[in-house]
Amino acid sequence: MDWSHYRFRTLWTLAAPAAVVYVALEQAEDYPRWWPQVREVTRIDDTSGVVRIRSLLPYDLTFTARDARRDPAAGILEIAMSGDLDGWARWTLTASGSGTLARYDQEVDVTKPLMRRLAVPGRPLFRANHALMMRAGRRGLAAHLQAV
Repeated sequence: MDWSHYRFRTLWTLAAPAAVVYVALEQAEDYPRWWPQVREVTRIDDTSGVVRIRSLLPYDLTFTARDARRDPAAGILEIAMSGDLDGWARWTLTASGSGTLARYDQEVDVTKPLMRRLAVPGRPLFRANHALMMRAGRRGLAAHLQAV
């Protein structure tokens, strides 16, 4: 088993139509306004940018995100990631009553040297750190969507 390889799946129920959620999620440069752990997004060009994240644990992860798929009709946004995280992440949005079910899937290899050295003993903490980040993101997006 590669202890530096992670797969995550998170489901968010949001009280906004899928098209509205899609628009909010495709504007990655706005994430720091509503997602506290997304500290910085610096656009490189129309399809890529550098993202810096930090949750509860005292380390930053920085990676380049490149559009891999944008399909508003299917409700899919997918990026390829390289840097401290190598892999991909995908949002899949589906209507759920008058709201949206947002499914976030991520599969990455951690390349940050410190995290690789601590891969075995730190794995439960790294997974918990990710879960905390995702919970805060759901709360932030829900509040952002109410304000829009």
